[in-house]
Amino acid sequence: MRRIHHVGIVVTRLAEAYPFYRETLGLPLLKEAVIPDQGVRAALLACGDTEIELLEPLGAVSSVGRFLAKRGEGLHHLCFETPDIDAALGRLKEKHAELIDQAPRAGLAGRIAFLHPKACCGVLVELATPTETEHAVSAPVRLKRLVIGARDVKETTEAFQSLFGFPKVAMNGGPRTMLAVGRGALLIVPSEEVGGTEGMVALSLVAEDFAALMAAFDRAGARCLRGAGEVTLERPASHGVHLHISRYE
Repeated sequence: MRRIHHVGIVVTRLAEAYPFYRETLGLPLLKEAVIPDQGVRAALLACGDTEIELLEPLGAVSSVGRFLAKRGEGLHHLCFETPDIDAALGRLKEKHAELIDQAPRAGLAGRIAFLHPKACCGVLVELATPTETEHAVSAPVRLKRLVIGARDVKETTEAFQSLFGFPKVAMNGGPRTMLAVGRGALLIVPSEEVGGTEGMVALSLVAEDFAALMAAFDRAGARCLRGAGEVTLERPASHGVHLHISRYE
């Protein structure tokens, strides 16, 4: 797995999410399309060397529509880029991983396939092999890490390592584990530390120009908690996503 290709976020409407993600955060729009078989209108936004995918359900009966009705706006899935999705699916089948897609299909990110959340301890994981050449697009923030709440940190860590081979990043002890994925990382923490939530719970970003970003938040009236070199967005401001942004690596 080369990198975190994107993190999927379910929103009520793209038009309502764009002011924050495209204007306030300044994430450039890469592509937008209706995907009938998934029942969504989706948009990919550049976020450093990864992307953010916004998902608007086309109706209440789709899986994304049911997600929105049950959980509201927020983090939905995690996508890893692989150079050969057919070979990747073959290896996962050999490991007896539970899959939603037995074969790749077309998606906004290219040829894609989903694993069942049971395979990754409650995290919905997508694999993607882009069918178009992707060029680096400048963005004022980039993904630093994705935080995952786990009932059993060791079990969740071993699941991701067994399926994808991600190496551990050295940390200062404690019950947490960090796995490197390209320039990004997965931080797996005990669910009791994050309100009992299992699965994806937060995104951590790095700002290229922290002062300019704070000025953009002021102009937008974004509700947030500020520190000397970091800011945390309240969920309503970022459409259900617990978002932490720092000026530091």
